[in-house]
Amino acid sequence: MYLDKDNAPNINQLTAFRRDLHMHPELKYEESRTADKIAAYLTALGIPMARGLGTTGIVASIHGKGRDAANPGPAIGIRADMDALPVQETNQFGHISQYEGRMHACGHDGHTTMLLGAAELLSRQRDFDGTVHLIFQPAEEGGAGARAMMNDGLFARFPCQAVFALHNWPALPQGEMGVRVGPIMAAALRFEIIVRGRGGHAALPHTTIDPIPVACAIVGQLQTLISRGTDPLDSSVLTIGKIESGTVENIIPDEARIYGTCRNLTNASQQFLIDGLHRISGHMAEAHFASAEVIIKPGYPNTTNHRKEAVFMGEVMREMVGDTHAHTDVLPAMTAEDFGFMLEAVPGAYGWIGNGADGQPGVGLHNPGYDFNDNNLDLGARFWDRLARRWFDTQALR
Repeated sequence: MYLDKDNAPNINQLTAFRRDLHMHPELKYEESRTADKIAAYLTALGIPMARGLGTTGIVASIHGKGRDAANPGPAIGIRADMDALPVQETNQFGHISQYEGRMHACGHDGHTTMLLGAAELLSRQRDFDGTVHLIFQPAEEGGAGARAMMNDGLFARFPCQAVFALHNWPALPQGEMGVRVGPIMAAALRFEIIVRGRGGHAALPHTTIDPIPVACAIVGQLQTLISRGTDPLDSSVLTIGKIESGTVENIIPDEARIYGTCRNLTNASQQFLIDGLHRISGHMAEAHFASAEVIIKPGYPNTTNHRKEAVFMGEVMREMVGDTHAHTDVLPAMTAEDFGFMLEAVPGAYGWIGNGADGQPGVGLHNPGYDFNDNNLDLGARFWDRLARRWFDTQALR
């Protein structure tokens, strides 16, 4: 349905570009080569840009007919992330990562390339009234690159009335798209609990305060925050991913450390878990004559779509892939995404573009066998082109 031969991006060029990025992945805030490649592509299209926002970020501005930097008119932002992950790739195809222990396991190489395809289409035919800001963002993978760009004046220098983003989604077959009103991705934070006791000889436990069984008791009780403290219709996750303590088997250590993460779809449920971490850890430790310190490490906020923008995004998805392949009320995911920072500052929406193959789900994100589906380069570029043009049409009707 989305094939439009009269306005097609250069798919061969985009495919080669995407695979080159896949072969040369760069981690958060290290995307120098990637940024240089993007800048060269934009320069060839004659699109002005600003570099260095959030260290390696780029904002390219495409002005419609009669508009310029001094008179941009209504403006829309479209964001793509650029960074890779510290994962060792196991694929065997020709464009496998050339860097040991690094790969594009989340498809940011594809997101970037789809946006460059949109840049080609939008710059070719500027029959719209306003400005499109293309936001190439670093450090989505744990580095809060969205916030870093905002701290460097992203929306002050490039004001937007709306901002949008897409993420490939292996659970959806390629050719399908999804969005929803409200939270689509969870908030995430990390925590550390330090249990302090009194060490000593393993043969004399009565002379010590052993922090290890105290830590184990805390871990067990923390699970009740979900099973007995959270509304079954709410979505919350609390995971302990690491416990460390001690040096050898015949010495009781002074302390034990617990590391974990919480994920929530609402601020209220997140605060409930934070309060519970402090309450349970403190009381369980005190019951065993130990002490516990809880350190909360803030992460990403909820990625919460604004109603008007999410409905609009869903309408464009239906235009592109048809009613049966556009899902406008997908279930939210408990993964986190720093586009949530942008949505706290500017109305907008975040959607999914299916990354499966042959009508089936694909290899999961962050998997060493993952690869972006190049069939999405055409769909994604056309989608962004149509969404931007349709958005300007809605502004003209006001």
